[in-house]
Amino acid sequence: MRQLLEGSHAVAEAVRLCRPQVIAAYPITPQTHIIEHLAQFVADGELSAQFINAESEFGAASVVLGAVAGGARAFTASASQGLLLMTEVLYNIAGMRLPLVMVCANRAVSAPINIFSDHQDSMSLRDAGWIQLYVESNQEAVDTIIQAYRIAEACELPVMVCMDGFFLTHTFEPVAIPAQATVDEFLPPFRFARTLDPLRPMTLGGGSEPDNYLEYRADQHQALKEARNVVAAMDAEFNDHFGRGYGGLAEPYRLEGADTIMVTLGSTMGAVRDVVDTLRERGMPLGALRLRCFRPFPAQELVQHLAGAKQVVVLEKAVSVGAGGIVAGELRAALQQAGMPIPVEGVIGGLGGRDLTPAVIEAIFRGVKSDGVDSFLE
Repeated sequence: MRQLLEGSHAVAEAVRLCRPQVIAAYPITPQTHIIEHLAQFVADGELSAQFINAESEFGAASVVLGAVAGGARAFTASASQGLLLMTEVLYNIAGMRLPLVMVCANRAVSAPINIFSDHQDSMSLRDAGWIQLYVESNQEAVDTIIQAYRIAEACELPVMVCMDGFFLTHTFEPVAIPAQATVDEFLPPFRFARTLDPLRPMTLGGGSEPDNYLEYRADQHQALKEARNVVAAMDAEFNDHFGRGYGGLAEPYRLEGADTIMVTLGSTMGAVRDVVDTLRERGMPLGALRLRCFRPFPAQELVQHLAGAKQVVVLEKAVSVGAGGIVAGELRAALQQAGMPIPVEGVIGGLGGRDLTPAVIEAIFRGVKSDGVDSFLE
């Protein structure tokens, strides 16, 4: 049933449909509304879950780590400094291969203090071992959360669903909320093979010596790489089940005959599509590609999508300070490894919530220099 909902409310509805048994969080803008709605569902008896008001984001992450290790489906959410405060525990969750789902309501990182949206927070955790999925719309956020539990529990890896703060979390859109019975058919009850149980003594995340630590990391790395197939397959299965799909790992738009292709993430893709349509009508052979799954990085799939391009521009809302665009750098490496010398220009914009309007995006398309140098959009 389609409803006009704020993005945070829609996300909370999706989480409720997944039947988490433990929810723990600490409020931080722009994540707060998600947790407020979930707390209300629990208080009203609409969701049978233990809701825990943690004393910090570190505490919230620790609670859900323990919940999943104890065999409970769990959920948390955070943003910006809160996400960074969780960092130690997020590495532990991934290293212990715990299938947790969390939402990052993407927000700029201090200093200076800024409460608005960019991708610096989640990109800072790109090496933590989490699957990272970036959504374009509130409908996709709803659907991706449901997919995320299936992905996490199939791979025994945590999944971070990244949605642009304010642009999505505080925007009202018509959203189709699936029926509970339909979600139950798609998402079976949680069963964790390595549940901690006093009757079967074992440990998770114990000590490791130099002679076996590398093997743990190698296994984790391989599992994350293989998760590409699960992410793609789960989106296809969701499409069959619910009639909505998002391209799996990356979503192409009008790539046929495109000489210049813009790669981007998140809600920016809506404006990019409009610009591509406008400039195509004026005879410019342009296309766009939305990177939906950033971790694991789908190098092979991106190379295939970009095979016909003469130049690529990556528009991203985060920067590795002192190095440049994060996605642009990884894409250059992927193309080089594939033997495809396609020039990639990285453009860093939208930091701190600055608007990436159609006029700005058109100017980027028209001003592509193809010199492979990342530049800040001013």
